[in-house]
Amino acid sequence: MKKQAKGIIALSALLVAMLGGGYAYMKLSPDEGSGEGSSSMQLLATEAEGQGTVLVSDNGGNGVVKEALVVNATDELKVVMKDAPDENGVGATYTLKDYKDLDVNTSVVGTLVNNGNGIQAQSLIAHDCTDLGKYGLAEPKATVEFTYESGNKVKFYVGDTMSSKETVYFRVDGSNDVYAVNASTVANYSKTNKELIEKTVLAKPADEDFPIISSLRIERSDMDSDILIEYDKSSEDSHSGGTSATHIMVEPVESFLAVEKSTDITTGMFGLKGSDIYALHCTEADIAEAGLSDPFCKVTMDCDDGNSYVLLLSEIFTDESGSKCCYGMMEGGKVIYIISADNAKWLTVQPIDICSRLLITNYVWNISEMTVKSGDVKYDFNIALKEDAEDPESPVASDYIVKRNGDVFDTERYRLFYSFLVSTNGEEFAVGVPVPEGEPAASISIKDSYSGKTTTFDFYDDSVMRSLIVVNGESKYYCTKSYVNTLIENIKRIETGEDYIKTW
Repeated sequence: MKKQAKGIIALSALLVAMLGGGYAYMKLSPDEGSGEGSSSMQLLATEAEGQGTVLVSDNGGNGVVKEALVVNATDELKVVMKDAPDENGVGATYTLKDYKDLDVNTSVVGTLVNNGNGIQAQSLIAHDCTDLGKYGLAEPKATVEFTYESGNKVKFYVGDTMSSKETVYFRVDGSNDVYAVNASTVANYSKTNKELIEKTVLAKPADEDFPIISSLRIERSDMDSDILIEYDKSSEDSHSGGTSATHIMVEPVESFLAVEKSTDITTGMFGLKGSDIYALHCTEADIAEAGLSDPFCKVTMDCDDGNSYVLLLSEIFTDESGSKCCYGMMEGGKVIYIISADNAKWLTVQPIDICSRLLITNYVWNISEMTVKSGDVKYDFNIALKEDAEDPESPVASDYIVKRNGDVFDTERYRLFYSFLVSTNGEEFAVGVPVPEGEPAASISIKDSYSGKTTTFDFYDDSVMRSLIVVNGESKYYCTKSYVNTLIENIKRIETGEDYIKTW
């Protein structure tokens, strides 16, 4: 054989290998610009054998699949048509036959039909194969059967993944030809029914349909008292004072809420998602096994649209990956979810975690009467609009007249003292603590002209470092004693004219 011919054959073999089993050949063609007798080689690559072959169809036509049955190593999926294709070209939609009453992820279920119907081969691997086990097709990873509207049936099998990880072995019933198909196209045939159910525990309404949450109650085995949060109607009025939160805590103590800390607790049931599903169409045995027949935590949410929702949560456990989780379900529901403990914040929240800790939140010019007292020092303040002033949109000190013990007092100096009072914080709850006997170290009483309510705050010594705050005769909070000492000093400074102390 001539040396040139040997070189061409060797190059051709190398190109076949580089094309991954496809076919290539060389042909001689005239070289443009060369002499009449000269020639050059041009490489032409053909498609791999079998590439583009349609493997699954309705007897060669574009049929509509009516039903599909998918059997894999862990589950059996029965797919049925939900909505037939319409005349506008919108294709059929599909759901799971056994779970029509649940929130099925129809877009993923649809791939079980749409990806298989009309699937094309990447290449032919083996013609009339006698050893299907070699390709994972003797005991396939998934067996799929389509039933078309015409009545025709097609069954096909998904085998092992090829070394490239991008293709898998594939065979159609009635033939022993083994093909390679795109791995991502058939990936969903390994899914379970649980993986095809939406993991949203309670759907979140659209913004325009979002209800007002009238109340939210948290009952938990490790708490002596429930946490009860209620809608604060006064939050609708921008002149009412309070905090930016639309809800207040009424149990175990009455307290304003910190909006950035409490929103997830108040509204977080809407849109809550599970990380996985524990049981579908759960039985009483499933519920008991998940610890939900007598749940560790029960959250009841009542809304102004008349709907009420009850979320049941188990104690926290650690899953196989080391994550903290719990079991959860809606009372009366059919699905038990596995929920991340980070998302199920009701399991660990304490009242102090979501409170603003501010005691006095009334607007300064809403106050019509205020009394401050410490020992023998007592001042009664009366605040009113000036006779010639109209009720201002944005009131300032010059719109008001302030009297202290019946005498006119510097309005701005009164405002500065009040700005110190609104910094009063409850640092921890003192629920059920007996009210001490005797006189408090200091007292503040305010009357809000807007709400008509009078609130009294009494401060008692509790320890060397801590004071007890009693609100309207009931123990509510502890605070640092240095604040009370500063309050007493600032009450004295009302008379002296010295600058009020702002730190403690």
